[in-house]
Amino acid sequence: MEIKFKINGKDVQLDLPAEKRLVDVIREDLGFTGTKIGCGEGECGACTVILDGVTVNSCIIPVFQVNGRDIMTIEGLMESGRADHIKESFLKHGAVQCGFCIPGMVLSSFALLEKNPHPSEEEIRTGLSGNLCRCTGYKKIVEAVSAASVKGGK
Repeated sequence: MEIKFKINGKDVQLDLPAEKRLVDVIREDLGFTGTKIGCGEGECGACTVILDGVTVNSCIIPVFQVNGRDIMTIEGLMESGRADHIKESFLKHGAVQCGFCIPGMVLSSFALLEKNPHPSEEEIRTGLSGNLCRCTGYKKIVEAVSAASVKGGK
């Protein structure tokens, strides 16, 4: 099936099996390996991407569902510079351990702060609730997002 979509601001046209998972297309066909494969069941958030402005788990989306849509991966977000304040805050607050969950955490943080530039701690925790981390107790991640909201808020 011919699929056309935009990823990280660039038009893409591929001939793929309609049922192929979006995460596999992103990693294998397009080479954006920042999108991780964790649970494969839409539970951990390692495969988070932004689809038409909303965070989604790309491991549970068949590629035919993105036809005509707009996707942003962690690579696209970092290249745009729109999340530099989030990246800096994660580093400053020691919110990065092994790094496996971080692309999804940063994308979810970005999406949250786009909708709510000054979230409360509870709103941050809710905004990140679809992203699991095995290394931290989330305290430093929440602190990093809170600090990024102050620095990058509108």
